[in-house]
Amino acid sequence: MVMVRAAVADDGTANPATASAVAEHTSAAEDLAADGRWEDAYHHLRAAVRILHGRPGAADELDRLRREHAEAREQSRRDSLTSTYNRRYLDERLVALLDDPACRGTVGVCVALVDVDHFKQVNDTYGHRFGDRVLQRIVGELGSGLPDGAFCARYGGEEFALVMPGCDLTAAVRTCEAARTRIDHHPWPELDEHLRVTVSIGVAHSTAPRTDVERLVGEADSLLYAAKNSGRNAVAFRDERAGHVRLAGPAGRRRAIAQPMKTG
Repeated sequence: MVMVRAAVADDGTANPATASAVAEHTSAAEDLAADGRWEDAYHHLRAAVRILHGRPGAADELDRLRREHAEAREQSRRDSLTSTYNRRYLDERLVALLDDPACRGTVGVCVALVDVDHFKQVNDTYGHRFGDRVLQRIVGELGSGLPDGAFCARYGGEEFALVMPGCDLTAAVRTCEAARTRIDHHPWPELDEHLRVTVSIGVAHSTAPRTDVERLVGEADSLLYAAKNSGRNAVAFRDERAGHVRLAGPAGRRRAIAQPMKTG
């Protein structure tokens, strides 16, 4: 948690108005951080940093505030329930990645949307606090096998996004199928002897320099619903050579799949 102190320079060079303004912002940030309102705390700390920037005698205080500012900024991008990244970070990072020349070309960026199958039934049967524990365990399984540079973010409710920059489609599908298998085989009876949880995943890939976030996520969403419509507990992707949608792993050998419309 951010620990904020009054921002008055020890040598007395900061004028009273400056010290008062900084103290008000830092005090507000401490209260907001204590309530878990990290985004609001981050904005107050940013304001304090701006006030102190360039003022004589404020170097140590400015350095401390910058560290706390960075911590609050990071926390503001985290989902409070699962501690994974939130939708705000996902949107910001995807825009940056799709504009990064290093993520273009033959490798590109892969985005997978993950949805917990029949999660409403879990909440209805066991309650929302129990459902929260299920989501926390799912995030642990999703994050444990991600390649370097990849990250997980909560997309909303029981949906999550896996973003894999510099990862080709084959590797991304392999990563997602491994995550699906881990969740399927997770020791859910530790929570309840009758519990079983699975996920469906849609994996989209882009190498185009001008692919926008909405189009890429829309393709992943379309593939997610293809996986769900095929019977759930599956990973769907579009074969880049043949152009048709396939299921990964054992599901691909056992099930037929309806071909969704390609987005864009």
